[in-house]
Amino acid sequence: MKNKNILCERKATLGRALVLDGALGTLLQQRSFIADKNLWYSGFNISNPQIIREIHEEYISAGADIITTNTFRTNPIAKRKSNIGITNTAFVVDSVKLALEAKLLSNSNVIIAGSNAPAEDCYQKERTISHFDLEYNHKKHIELLYESGCDIVWNETHSHMDEIEIICKFCFENSIPYSINLYFEESLKILSGEQVFDVVELIKDYSPQSIGFNCVKVELLEIYLDNYPIPTNFGLYLNCGVSNVYESVIVNTHSPTQYVELTKKYFNNSLLFVGSCCGSTPKHTEVLKENIDALYRN
Repeated sequence: MKNKNILCERKATLGRALVLDGALGTLLQQRSFIADKNLWYSGFNISNPQIIREIHEEYISAGADIITTNTFRTNPIAKRKSNIGITNTAFVVDSVKLALEAKLLSNSNVIIAGSNAPAEDCYQKERTISHFDLEYNHKKHIELLYESGCDIVWNETHSHMDEIEIICKFCFENSIPYSINLYFEESLKILSGEQVFDVVELIKDYSPQSIGFNCVKVELLEIYLDNYPIPTNFGLYLNCGVSNVYESVIVNTHSPTQYVELTKKYFNNSLLFVGSCCGSTPKHTEVLKENIDALYRN
């Protein structure tokens, strides 16, 4: 890949692992906002942009070095199922703009990561769309995110080999900086059935800027890393919810202090970034930042 690794460069500049922001959708859920069945909370980028911008600002104030755009469901497949009266291009541009505005308002040098989710539901095993639609969905969404001003495309909660290969190959061939973050089950397999280790080995051939794991439970990642080597340029942002991921509403979560206690064993020189996923808040980001700072000072 021709691009310099923006994540590694920033880590070298700061002299520590980078802090990624936390959840946005489940944070809105905690604040009693109702999600759309197709767009999740991405429709708020259009209907209530001030709320989204303010959450980005909250995470920046909490110490995040990377913030993810609220584009988890601005992809063509999700947009096509909705009745939102806006073009897909405008939908993504306006959504990314909120993160860029928060960066400007905060006078911050934060990295803008464009969230690109699975084309269909994150935990859905069976594919219901064609390969053509799947490929178009990711290529179009990635292009829109990058052209709208994202520093890096943040592919997250991916657990199907067909999508992973499409994303990695497209970003690699077009010199688009990207991170790939995987979700897997207790079997240490992704939803399409491949072993996580084999998936990581395949991804390496396409030069991602980082390989991470997200939305899995802390205990499950520990089992994986006890059995397999830590990937190069490794990152994590794990599920703070204590129930399973299929619950529609996350009620009980690990507190910020509990979450840090569970994840701090990975706070070492191999770690490129650390954040938190479903059920987290800006307070989780703040406590992570405090602990990362303390570690690297010592």
